[in-house]
Amino acid sequence: MSTTAPAVKARIAALIAAEIGCRPAQVDATVALLDDGATVPFVARYRKEATGGLDDTQLRKLEERLTYLRDLEARRASVLSSIDGQGKLTGDLAARIAAASTKAELEDLYLPFKPKRRTKAEIAREKGLGPLAAALLADRSLMPQEAAAAYLGEAVPDVKAALDGARDILAEQFAENADLVGQLRADMQGRAVLRAKVVAGKEEAGAKFADYFDHKERWSQVPSHRALAMLRGRNEEVLSLDLEMDADDPAPIKPVEQRILAAYGIAHPARRPADAFLTDVARWTWRVKLSLHLSVELMNTLRERAEVEAIRVFARNLKDLLLAAPAGSRTTMGLDPGIRTGVKVAVVDGTGKLLDTATVYPFQPRNDVTGALAELGRLARKHKVELIAIGNGTASRETDRLAAALLDALPAPKPVKVVVSEAGASVYSASETAAAEFPGLDVSLRGAVSIARRLQDPLAELVKIDPKAIGVGQYQHDVDQARLAKALDAVVEDAVNGVGVDLNTASAPLLARVSGLGAALAEAIVRHRDGTGPFRTRKALLDVPRLGARTFELAAGFLRIPNGDEPLDASSVHPEAYGLAKKIVAACGRDVRSLMGDSAALKSLNPAVFVDDRFGLPTVRDILAELEKPGRDPRPEFRTASFAEGVEEIGDLKPGMVLEGTVTNVAAFGAFVDVGVHQDGLVHVSQLADKFVKDPHTVVKAGDVVSVRVVEVDVKRKRIALSMRKDDGRAADGAPRRPEQAEARTGGRGGRDDLRSAGPGRGASPRDGKAGAANGALAAALAAALKGK
Repeated sequence: MSTTAPAVKARIAALIAAEIGCRPAQVDATVALLDDGATVPFVARYRKEATGGLDDTQLRKLEERLTYLRDLEARRASVLSSIDGQGKLTGDLAARIAAASTKAELEDLYLPFKPKRRTKAEIAREKGLGPLAAALLADRSLMPQEAAAAYLGEAVPDVKAALDGARDILAEQFAENADLVGQLRADMQGRAVLRAKVVAGKEEAGAKFADYFDHKERWSQVPSHRALAMLRGRNEEVLSLDLEMDADDPAPIKPVEQRILAAYGIAHPARRPADAFLTDVARWTWRVKLSLHLSVELMNTLRERAEVEAIRVFARNLKDLLLAAPAGSRTTMGLDPGIRTGVKVAVVDGTGKLLDTATVYPFQPRNDVTGALAELGRLARKHKVELIAIGNGTASRETDRLAAALLDALPAPKPVKVVVSEAGASVYSASETAAAEFPGLDVSLRGAVSIARRLQDPLAELVKIDPKAIGVGQYQHDVDQARLAKALDAVVEDAVNGVGVDLNTASAPLLARVSGLGAALAEAIVRHRDGTGPFRTRKALLDVPRLGARTFELAAGFLRIPNGDEPLDASSVHPEAYGLAKKIVAACGRDVRSLMGDSAALKSLNPAVFVDDRFGLPTVRDILAELEKPGRDPRPEFRTASFAEGVEEIGDLKPGMVLEGTVTNVAAFGAFVDVGVHQDGLVHVSQLADKFVKDPHTVVKAGDVVSVRVVEVDVKRKRIALSMRKDDGRAADGAPRRPEQAEARTGGRGGRDDLRSAGPGRGASPRDGKAGAANGALAAALAAALKGK
């Protein structure tokens, strides 16, 4: 009865191949590589011949499904062993277990054989009532009361007790019928309705869930963000959630109950004496056993489905943020805005090395605008600052105006000022990584360093922060944290390896994300680099303690050495293919350095000529593309949004205004946009374009600079409705938008506890009070300072 390992392997390969759209042989080859310790980025980039060109998305899906299916096979073997040990494994049952394609289906089959606590049905059997239950089910002509009378005795005092015992036995039998349970599950998945109601007396305390105080919708159609919102409302004891089945059906026997009757040929209305009794048993089984069991299962499925989507959204937003355009290696001044505690200032050079720090106090209570401008000007001139990065938290707009005044006072060429996300900067400031980088620097100034660096290179800086602290998630604290962490780590790994890492300037946290390395080896590389000087070749990595040939194979292609001894070390060409690359170079009769970047010469070559027993056409084409644009950065060109003058608080917004802003977060129901008022606005999915949009990610991504029109402003609830449509901002039905986002009630950047849910979480810390209080004082002080300049 057992399934052989090769058969299991073939079944898994066939299932995965069908799901990701490839051949089983490709799956087998990929699984072999992964089982041998290869990473997904390495396999995607350097083993295309083996995998048939599977991309990183397919490989991540393959990896995920491989784990699930292997777990399923292990459970299948355990179930077969358990049933066989009981002496109850038949050929038909073994075949059905072998054919089960999901864990739920497998558990349905195992349920009758699963060791369990002593049930009411078991107690009834011990009293000798098993034959009564079997007789009533088999012979509908029996009168239940008369049949039960024959089983009375000391353990069964009366007819009611006998029939109750028979009911318990039959109910357990009905509830453990795998085919019936599967049919009922399918019925509920297709027709069940999720109903949410407010718990009496919680209306005021739970106002943020007001959209769900009396809400119902089909279970199968509940989107992730609404599911997680309602589940959170239930967890906070504001909402009650129930799954209703056929609640509006007036029939005395509901369709779902008819399903049970049909499975056992029970007639209703009763045609034979036992039919009425069995009908009651079926209805009781549904109410007491099956409805409860399946409702719990479907609620768990709903949560899991919502979590999968929420994690997918978070991962996609994180990827967009990590791959945002870098401003480049230019001396940068980072400004971490604050009112009472002052604006923290840090200047870093083009490599991110800290050059200088300061704290200025242009806002209340000191209002030292003149002193602040003098100090900022001194630092800008001393270090020849080219960029000014301004954190987008509290007092961001006021600090932006301060920076504008500074630019007016500086000679040409003037620095470029940019407002950047400070999400996670405070987490980094207090981290062990920051303490190791800047042991003698005040925690508050570390945040300014992070803000400056993330403008230069978002990827290099954000890898130092736990991805969950970056705040581009949707109910991120409500989902499975282990699954979330695994998904986000995969995104970071793919992003880092997709861009490539400068071996001689990368920090340990960045190196740790390179294929095959990890934290310990990354630290070892930095120590070796600090002790012996910059690496001149990739091959020198083998001199690092504990870094062996296998690790070198996995990591080397993603590490870059610009201006090293070997020109190819600056490219993504893997050292294992240097011979092939030099063969291509030799065919052109050129030096490798002079050939790099010569598109015309490279495009004149026929890739097929260079294919050999080791390297196929995909690798040859990759090498040609890399030689054409060596070390190319796949990230977009740097661009920033320009916030409107005089629009600094939510109260400054008026319907009809057209503003420029930056997309901070993309959720299933739309996109959040920072327009510079300390509260992100929502562009509902219906307002993203003049056409139907199913997935907001197809229109925008985190970091995009977009033009939006203000549609509606609710100052009290801090809700801003925006539109990117070219019409008047109304949906096709004439409504301004759907008011479905209870999760956006606290969806701004003023909080830190994720009750902003799908909101951006990029922003304003409450640590310094309300930024708006400084507006008037700053404006007056700036005017005075500039007048006397």
